[in-house]
Amino acid sequence: METIGFIGTGVMGRSMAGHLIQAGYPVNVFNRTKARADELVEKGAIWHDSPGEVAANSDIVITIVGFPQDVESVYLDAGGVIDNARSGSAVIDMTTSSPKLAQRIAAAAAGKGVEALDAPVSGGDIGAREARLSIMVGGNPEAFERVKPLFDVMGKNIGLMGPAGSGQHTKMVNQIAIASGMMGVCESMAYARASGLDPSAVISVIESGAAGSWSLINLAPRLLKGDFAPGFFVKHFIKDMRIALESAAEMDIDLPGLSLAKQLYDKLAAQGGEDYGTQALFKLYES
Repeated sequence: METIGFIGTGVMGRSMAGHLIQAGYPVNVFNRTKARADELVEKGAIWHDSPGEVAANSDIVITIVGFPQDVESVYLDAGGVIDNARSGSAVIDMTTSSPKLAQRIAAAAAGKGVEALDAPVSGGDIGAREARLSIMVGGNPEAFERVKPLFDVMGKNIGLMGPAGSGQHTKMVNQIAIASGMMGVCESMAYARASGLDPSAVISVIESGAAGSWSLINLAPRLLKGDFAPGFFVKHFIKDMRIALESAAEMDIDLPGLSLAKQLYDKLAAQGGEDYGTQALFKLYES
């Protein structure tokens, strides 16, 4: 089995890397905060002191970090992944990041004889934990077929969407749909509670109809309990919405729903909510 490098062992990455270890893959790991990789090391992963060291010792490198600037640093800084990746290896960025950056990384990787794919995911902490993520991939078909067994270990709904950058564009479509949807979920629950209904009973009735969605089924029960723990951080969602709005502007597309959602999440972050989960938008409807 090919040796896998995994960089970024946070809320999502820890579970994803754990599935690869459980499937029998040798795994090298790095995370900026070493303690967050301790659980994986206990399961058999090998710790390395830098992204470059992980790349030098791996056949396939997977990254899932925080922001585009982190992706750029991990891949393109001197001594980073691209500098140290073996010729013939593959790198997969599973961070939600910029389509343009994905294309830059692919070009830099090609110059070293390395295949690069952008493969952002959807499904949150639950999907990562239960190995049923949706994985949206951009890159060459041959590279996709090579690494698909890894995707099959981490997810259930996996698609090659086109050349480099296409995975990130697909994730922007996903985030645009979620942004307005979360406003709808929060507003509907606020209305249910204000009208004297039992919101939980309302969910059980409407979730199988046209109003049903992943956010309604999985996040509405959390927000009703005041559980705002992050399956996906507000600060990362704001980052995604900013990328989507920038990409839309480049294509001359107006997205008023997304613009409003970002305004509301910016307000939530300004009130100290950037490290909550996205369901914490409900706080704005409670105040």
